[in-house]
Amino acid sequence: MPFVTTLTLQSGDRNVLERIVGNIKTRAERKGVELRGPHAESPHDASIPQSKRLSASGPRFRSWNYTVYTRTMEVVGHDEFARNVAGQEFPPGIHLDVDVERVSAPGSR
Repeated sequence: MPFVTTLTLQSGDRNVLERIVGNIKTRAERKGVELRGPHAESPHDASIPQSKRLSASGPRFRSWNYTVYTRTMEVVGHDEFARNVAGQEFPPGIHLDVDVERVSAPGSR
């Protein structure tokens, strides 16, 4: 039964994210790895309130606003490739989430 490893990469820096995703895709193509994606999700705008003091109440600075970009890829089989990508070091600001799912063929247990 093959495994499907879903790699979800997020960053506030779109250019760095695209470079990292492109690098993963190129490596997969060179090694003959079945890779689905990258799939782009709609950017998510976040707004973080900032207090001027440690207490939650009281004066505040203007909220910090930023955009989070997300790309998702699925590696079918090729567990070693998926493990290498998941274990590599990414630049600051890149967040990687890994989800592994066992896929069974239709009609098998």
